[in-house]
Amino acid sequence: MPLKIAVRQSSGVSIIDLEGRLVIGPDADALKQRVDELSRQGSRHILVNLAKVSQLDSSGICSLLHGYTLMKQQGGSFKMLHPAGHAREVLEVMRLIEIIPTLDDEKQAVASFPDAKPA
Repeated sequence: MPLKIAVRQSSGVSIIDLEGRLVIGPDADALKQRVDELSRQGSRHILVNLAKVSQLDSSGICSLLHGYTLMKQQGGSFKMLHPAGHAREVLEVMRLIEIIPTLDDEKQAVASFPDAKPA
C-alpha cells in the first residue's frame, strides 16, 4: 500500500497526516516533496502525524530529518506527533526522538509551536 499523505492546517501549523509505510522509494520521496512544497508556500511550522505509519526505514528517517533541517534553516519548527508501534521503536533506537521534538497529544503539540495562533 502506498503512503497516504494529507495536509491540514491548525492554528498556523501545517499538520501532515501519514498512513502506511514510510520506506525507500516513492513513499519517502513524497514526504520530502510535500515538506518542500509547504516550505515554498510559506509554512514555517510543520507537525508530522506518525500515528498510522506501519513501517519506517532509513529513507523514511532521512525524509523526517530533511524536514527538520529545512525548517530549522528557515527559522521554523518541525515536530513529530504520536509515533506508534514499529515506527516508534525505530525512532527510539535511532535516538531521533531525542533530536526532533515528539509529542503524543495533537492539541498540546500545536500549542507548543512558537507563534501558534489560538484555535
